[in-house]
Amino acid sequence: MGKAPRDIWTHIASTELRDTPIDALKRDYGGLDVDPVYFGADAAIPGVEPFTRGVRATMYANRPWTIRQYAGFSTAEESNRFYRQALERGQKGLSVAFDLATHRGYDSDHPRVVGDVGKAGVAIDSVEDMKLLFDGIPLDQMSVSMTMNGAVIPVLAMFIVAAEEQGVAPEKLSGTIQNDILKEFMVRNTYIYPPEPSMRIVGDIIAYTNQNMPKFNSISISGYHMHEAGATAIQELAYTLADGIDYVRAAQDRGLDIDAFAGRLSFFFGIGMNFFVEVAKLRAARSLWAKIMTDLGAKDPRSKMLRTHCQTSGVSLTEQDPYNNIVRTAYEGLAAVLGGTQSLHTNSFDEAIALPTEMSSRIARNTQLILQHETRITDVVDPLGGSYYVEALTRQLVEKAQALIDEVQAQGGMTQAVQSGEPKLAIERAAAERQAGIDKGEEVIVGVNRYRLETEAPVETLEIDNAKVRASQIRRLEAVRNRRDEAVCRSALDALREYAAMDEGNLLEAAVAAARARATLGEISQAMEDVFGRHDATTRVLSGVYAASYENDAQYAQVADRVATFGATHGRAPAIFIAKMGQDGHDRGAKVIATAFADLGFAVQMGSLFETPHEVAAHAEQLGVDAVGVSSLAAGHKTLVPELIGALRDRALGDVAVIVGGVIPSADYDFLRKAGVAEIFGPGTNVLDAAFSVLSTIEGRLSNR
Repeated sequence: MGKAPRDIWTHIASTELRDTPIDALKRDYGGLDVDPVYFGADAAIPGVEPFTRGVRATMYANRPWTIRQYAGFSTAEESNRFYRQALERGQKGLSVAFDLATHRGYDSDHPRVVGDVGKAGVAIDSVEDMKLLFDGIPLDQMSVSMTMNGAVIPVLAMFIVAAEEQGVAPEKLSGTIQNDILKEFMVRNTYIYPPEPSMRIVGDIIAYTNQNMPKFNSISISGYHMHEAGATAIQELAYTLADGIDYVRAAQDRGLDIDAFAGRLSFFFGIGMNFFVEVAKLRAARSLWAKIMTDLGAKDPRSKMLRTHCQTSGVSLTEQDPYNNIVRTAYEGLAAVLGGTQSLHTNSFDEAIALPTEMSSRIARNTQLILQHETRITDVVDPLGGSYYVEALTRQLVEKAQALIDEVQAQGGMTQAVQSGEPKLAIERAAAERQAGIDKGEEVIVGVNRYRLETEAPVETLEIDNAKVRASQIRRLEAVRNRRDEAVCRSALDALREYAAMDEGNLLEAAVAAARARATLGEISQAMEDVFGRHDATTRVLSGVYAASYENDAQYAQVADRVATFGATHGRAPAIFIAKMGQDGHDRGAKVIATAFADLGFAVQMGSLFETPHEVAAHAEQLGVDAVGVSSLAAGHKTLVPELIGALRDRALGDVAVIVGGVIPSADYDFLRKAGVAEIFGPGTNVLDAAFSVLSTIEGRLSNR
């Protein structure tokens, strides 16, 4: 380059600062002079390719990251109230959480979503809901991020029409739609259509936004959900960036020039408790992406910048001693900032127990405000740059993630790899291995497997009246259908269906027309499902992970011996059916339990995702199991579990034990026990303890027959 690193940085920074002098970024710490950037021997420069030290030369010294709190509260009205309040209290951008019925493309009146409406996010059935969601929030001034993948076409179409009717043209909209379907097939499972038509949808959205929405990010390529499912840092990096490669190629296949759209691709990473690894992970991601985009033909430096949103980990939150979670989230938020994130969501401390309250959300938001205003870490660009440890971790992550990316490319890319199921199994194995380490005490979790409180103080939790929300949504749906011009609506849906069948035309463009005609989210999704079908994943249970981790462990051997004794006495192994009911696709906990119980000698059957209570009861009867284990993470347990118990009794299976595990507030335990639940296991439960309790329950039920 010829110039010294500081001179190069000063030149670039001056452009970013415009009329502000560089010296304005200097800080005085009571006699200590602090420069906005420091350089080491390697001369790496912030704002310069490969952007390891940050995508902008000045980073937070000029402008801090955007505070985004991911939130959605049952109804559009409640969510709107929360958003307006959060904006008044310092939040800088909106990040919308949708309920599971919406994610899976169902209207609120669909029989499969009885327990899901308004749970874990806001219910959106039509443009009218979307208009209420953003009532009084000027969409030409506010950046909006929407976590949506399966029903991405109707949700984005309704957002566009709601803005249109607010007087805001598409070209003025700014924000991000997640639109990352490949990771859904790996970990989160809120897919609707099979992989190939799903990739067509991704490409159509990139093409539509490229032409009509120049300020809007068409995709947020997400490693967060891989992180939450148990992926290692290497896996999260490699699989996320490999997803990105396939999305870029999908856009290129539509004739789009890479430099015309690549600058609006964004990423989303999870941040866990391995502090320095998380910092290095974001630095490595930027370095890897710059090389990937160069190899794919990008010329514009902006196309090679990996810009990312981050979210602190939900898996690291504990039900036990939950105020510790405030500390965990603060450290994770700090790691994201030191890694150079562009925006950040900090989780609320009570999310391992229930949906967050206004108080816990305020603490989470204030965590970021304290980081921005009190810690002074925003004064220096990449303050850990040059650290021997951080640089060594960054180099290793680059090398090992690149090797895994190369393996995926050798299989034909991530779309092919996802269909083989290999990435999903690799992540599930990593999750099981980590859980085994926690259960054995090799990895310390304060308040869970060490320093445990003898008694836990109750924590106030938020409860959503699911039946009330669903009834309200159904009334609004009926009003929308009664007021619309049915012929115009049907014509628009037919056009969408025709586009899907002919494999031509832009699906988002057709969906916008349908949304204007007041077609509902479920109707738009169904029009495409009529052509593409609905994806049904194959469920597989790993074996051998717990057995290998617990080799020569006395407690493990004791439980396994008890299971073997049961088999010798009854002529068969104790049988359990692991069920995921409702539309919650997070199956990490269910898979870990299935793996551990199978290794211990239980006869384990695992149902498909998204089953109804009556379907689960039918499986239990057909398989002749002793117990049904229900995994609940989306607050539907008070609706779905009693319905399951009723369905079992209708089939004369009242002696089949129902076990519930997952994110369940302790305040709900009495309700569930009165409904007939035999055992309840919250987050952080030791798997061997759970197996011992389940076996005792089964033996007790058999002895009473």
